[in-house]
Amino acid sequence: MRKFLFVTTLFCFVLNYAQQKQVKRAAIGFLNVENLWDTIQSADYINGTLAESNPAFHRSIPIDSIKHLETTEVYKGEWSDELLKGKKVVRNQILSDDFTPKSSKNWGTKFYKQKLANEAKVISELGRKFTNTNPAIVGLIEVENRQVIEDLIKEPALAKDNYQIVHYNSYDARGIDVAIIYQKNRFTLSNSYKREIKAYNDNGSRQYTRDIVVAIGYLDGEQIAVFMNHWPSRSGGEAASQAKRNAAAQTLKAEMDKVAAENPGIKLFAMGDFNDDPVSPSLKKHLGAVENPSDLSESKPYYNLMYRLYKAGVASLAYRDAPNLFDQIIVSRNVYSPEKFTKTYSIFKTEVYAPSYLITTEGQWKGYPLRSWDGDRFTGGYSDHFPAFVVLQKEL
Repeated sequence: MRKFLFVTTLFCFVLNYAQQKQVKRAAIGFLNVENLWDTIQSADYINGTLAESNPAFHRSIPIDSIKHLETTEVYKGEWSDELLKGKKVVRNQILSDDFTPKSSKNWGTKFYKQKLANEAKVISELGRKFTNTNPAIVGLIEVENRQVIEDLIKEPALAKDNYQIVHYNSYDARGIDVAIIYQKNRFTLSNSYKREIKAYNDNGSRQYTRDIVVAIGYLDGEQIAVFMNHWPSRSGGEAASQAKRNAAAQTLKAEMDKVAAENPGIKLFAMGDFNDDPVSPSLKKHLGAVENPSDLSESKPYYNLMYRLYKAGVASLAYRDAPNLFDQIIVSRNVYSPEKFTKTYSIFKTEVYAPSYLITTEGQWKGYPLRSWDGDRFTGGYSDHFPAFVVLQKEL
């Protein structure tokens, strides 16, 4: 009898194993790297005689190299690629001299290398417990220039995956940008570009902010588009600054609609720091991101994966002592499936990633993200935001 039970149990185990689905997974996530600056004082150089698609059209250069440039003009107009065509100008960055060895931050090579290692460690863990590998695609927020991204992807935690870069300099007043890195063997890039967000202050003057960076290509053979965002902050108060984020939402929606119309069946992923919660007017009204899959339709095609987490009390940062979920991922309706297993990629898991080492354990900011900076002091921490990711799954 005992032998019979053993054989029966073994048969059931083998049968169950044979019936298990073979799946492929991919993680897409992002991280606010909290002022990832190199140690060299820089400025933006715009060479409007080149094509806008040329990386040298708008690039970051060391301050010391300005004297070696061709003649540049003093420019006092609005900063945009279109208006700068044909011109050669230099644009200074507000934070340019803050992150240098001679500044009050004492920002030298030792701290810079530690910062790179910290951010690479976090990135390498996004979705790993579900995929057993580094994330396929990662958005980056608050990078100074392309060089810091080049340095980041050379870190041991990331180097083996041959990450490639999508980055464009923006006209943000602080000199920070957003970017996308991707594993070359998982994602084939077919097109990339940026979209400017035009936001204005009450006096009608332009407030320069980060662009939306777009990457279109094929993830494991499926066409997708990633829209990386860092919307205008709540500086001056939530209500007073709301119109700027509404403008960002309208720009994002128009671009997502355009990409979807030009590429039938493409799967869209909009992510980043929106400086608003899922219930804010920018996300709910102007982007039209719905809170439940049952609300998806042709007129409401975008689903906010973070709404459920927000309602459950999950936060990605604390702003003015109040918890917020500014870091969000929004997808097109064809990414969602009520079925657990599908033949194409659909949502398996969404998470705000907050392991214990990313959390402040004591003091005034206990429970908050373990940020890199306390005023001018480098803490050795990681970021003032928790990162987020979505894991996609399909049946093989």
